Amino acid sequence: MLLKENIPVKYVVGKIKNELLLVAVYAVSIALFHRFFPEYRISIPIAVPAILATIISLLLAFRSNQAYDRWWEARSIWGAIVNDSRSLTRELITFLDGDNAACEEIEGFKKRFVKRQIAWCYGLSQSLRKQDPYAKNAHLLVDEEVKFTHRFTNMPNSLLKLHGLDLKLAYKNGWLNDYQQVQIDGTLTRLCDAMGKCERIKNTVFPVTYSLYIHFCLYLFIILLPFGLIEFFGMFEVPLIIAIAAAFLLVEKMAIHLQDPFENKPTDTPTTAISQTIERDLKQMLNDKHESEKAAVQPAAAKADVYYIL
Repeated sequence: MLLKENIPVKYVVGKIKNELLLVAVYAVSIALFHRFFPEYRISIPIAVPAILATIISLLLAFRSNQAYDRWWEARSIWGAIVNDSRSLTRELITFLDGDNAACEEIEGFKKRFVKRQIAWCYGLSQSLRKQDPYAKNAHLLVDEEVKFTHRFTNMPNSLLKLHGLDLKLAYKNGWLNDYQQVQIDGTLTRLCDAMGKCERIKNTVFPVTYSLYIHFCLYLFIILLPFGLIEFFGMFEVPLIIAIAAAFLLVEKMAIHLQDPFENKPTDTPTTAISQTIERDLKQMLNDKHESEKAAVQPAAAKADVYYIL
């Protein structure tokens, strides 16, 4: 995710440098051809590329809106994950109860459950980006849990199953009553729903034909534009064409990046940073002072390495 408000111009131009280079070569070629071969000069009414520009603007506006909707939905889902993770921890801390002999066992149960939830957040983040789901959470799981999750293709889903099995165990041991068990199970269901929504966004591609139509119109517009401007600007048409093409190309690139919020790109939903926030808050709720302080410094330490991408 982008971490600075002032995005370097070099970074912005770098996204379309190859396309701008081709546009510049093409515009210079047309200008030189008109200058040295005036008898073959070709010009078209400026209204022709203007009409195309209007069509492209409508198409890009629709695509940008749809792409932003996907990005915002992903961010909203992860906002819900933050809330449900906190709710789950609060419910465990306040609901779980037992006699004095079981107090130590219950405390261990709470810590294991909460750390597994933190591991679930990291695992979901990494899985959505097609990265190793154990890379950031191996220290949060015990060996038996790691062995259990390796039996599943979907690692975060296996952790939810462990949540359910532990919830069943707590109910059988009498640590939870019927209403408390239903309440916690409802929170787990919402987490499962959030995971499914993220996977839907990840696995649903933006229509390829729509991108093809935009590219066709955009390239046709750039091809025709020099012939419409050459009569009015001469050689000065070159920087003007480059500037106009850059504006359209940048809008299209923005939409392409926003439409895939889990691709480990600068415009990604900041799932790693959100997971670190969840880790800090949940460990503080457990009163694990050492662990919460350690989690709190992780985002700051990571900034130097992830100026553009989390």
